[in-house]
This record gives sequence, C-alpha cells and structure tokens, in this order.
Amino acid sequence: MSRIPRISPAALTDEQRGLYESITAGPRARNPFGIVHPDGTLAGPFNAMLLTPPVGDALQRLGAALRHGGELSDRARELAILMVAASRESGYEQFAHEHVGRQLELTDDEITALREGREPELADPEEQAIVATTRRLVDNGKLTDEDYADAVSKLGAAKLFELSTVVGYYQLIAMQLHVFGVDRPQ
Repeated sequence: MSRIPRISPAALTDEQRGLYESITAGPRARNPFGIVHPDGTLAGPFNAMLLTPPVGDALQRLGAALRHGGELSDRARELAILMVAASRESGYEQFAHEHVGRQLELTDDEITALREGREPELADPEEQAIVATTRRLVDNGKLTDEDYADAVSKLGAAKLFELSTVVGYYQLIAMQLHVFGVDRPQ
C-alpha cells in the first residue's frame, strides 16, 4: 500500500497536469505493465513525481532518455535495471522490468537469475560486460582503475557513461519506491 494517496486526474493542478500528460502521452504509454491505473491515477514511481512537478518532470525526462534514446541495447539496459532492482529489493521495479525483459526475449532462466541476484549465463560479450560492470557498480558503488579499463575496452566510454547513469537512476527510483511504499502489484 502506498504511503501517499494516488492523485486523481481531476485533482491535478495545472503544473501536475502538464507532467501527467508528459508521462502518459510519451513513449512510456506503450509499456507492457501499464503506468496508469484504471481510475486514471499513475502507477509505480510516477504518482510521487506529481508531488513536485519540476523535479518529477526532470526525473521522468531522464528516465525516458535512458529507456528510449541511449546507445545500450534494450536487452543490455534491462539486464542492468533488473540487477539494480534485485540489489535494492525493489519489487515494483522487478515487476515492471521483468515484463519489459520478457518482451525483449530475456529467458525465464535469465530473469530468475537476476531476481535471485545471480549473473545469468549470456552468450553476447557486450551483455556479459554490462552485467559484470553493473555488478561492480551495485556492489561497490564505483569501479577500480582496472574495472574501468576493462569496461571501456569492452563497452567504450559512451556506453559506460550511459550504463553508470542507468544504474544510478534506477537506484534512485528504487529508493523512492521504498520511501513512498510502492511495491510489486498484487
């Protein structure tokens, strides 16, 4: 049960309405897990974003850029997100991104391994590097010089920047989901 009430579309201020429309009309509207409840209120982290629209808007725009505009493959990004979700015990993040992962052909074995905090067996070398680097980031919060050199040699600096941003963003979202009591839907 959420610690804050779901904000009804009828109760939105003009500023909140603009944010609501940005969230519901953008690329997220195609998410397989749904971001809008049947009563029109926002699901997951999005309801809390309405509390402070300028910050919520910046946050949702960053999330949209990471999910829909980066260089990481969709599968690689979802592997990283699911690793963060497991490391932060974020039930909602796991629920939502397991749905996305299945659409991207993550196997049940891969999803189970990620949910259990294990590294899945992957054939793609870039995905292997994503998983190894994400593990180091979620476990240590940083990369050693050797880990950095290894990640750059396998991913390149631009993809490493994007990956570290994905990891940090989804750690922030996991924290907010915990703070506001948003968990896996029943």
